[in-house]
Amino acid sequence: MGAVICDASFHARRRYRSTVRPRLLRLQSAWPDAVTVRGFQARITTEDLAVAMDFNAPGRVATAHAVTALLVARGVDTRDDLHEWLGLPGSRAALRTVRGVGPKSVDYIGNLVGRSQVAVDVHLRAFAVDAGVVGLGYEELQAAYEESAAVLGHDPGALEHAVWRFKSQEGT
Repeated sequence: MGAVICDASFHARRRYRSTVRPRLLRLQSAWPDAVTVRGFQARITTEDLAVAMDFNAPGRVATAHAVTALLVARGVDTRDDLHEWLGLPGSRAALRTVRGVGPKSVDYIGNLVGRSQVAVDVHLRAFAVDAGVVGLGYEELQAAYEESAAVLGHDPGALEHAVWRFKSQEGT
């Protein structure tokens, strides 16, 4: 769960494969007890998350701490707990109260714990623009991707990931 929280907190506007993923893998190896939210909370209470993640990003560290505190307060400890909790009324709104957590982060967290959601980011926006779809807000563009997935007979999260992978490789 520590890796899920850090992934959601640290990934924005960073190269995932070369910057974020290696740090998450090191964190999982160094902090095996952070497999639960409570285990992660115990670690970040006594150790510096910025040092563990090798990220000098105080705002992102603060987001990770706040998400952790929120999940602990809501009784969420495991991936399964988080998967279930995200389906409850008010869970999205609760996460959105955390500074640094927007609708994309909430949907991304859902994907990380096995919910099939479309998390609209810069890559999905660019793909839509390339297709002539412009001027849509987050929820409208998300609905367009979800409808496209349904028409094509694809899982929404799988379509989102395929578009993300395609667009993210264009820059490399």
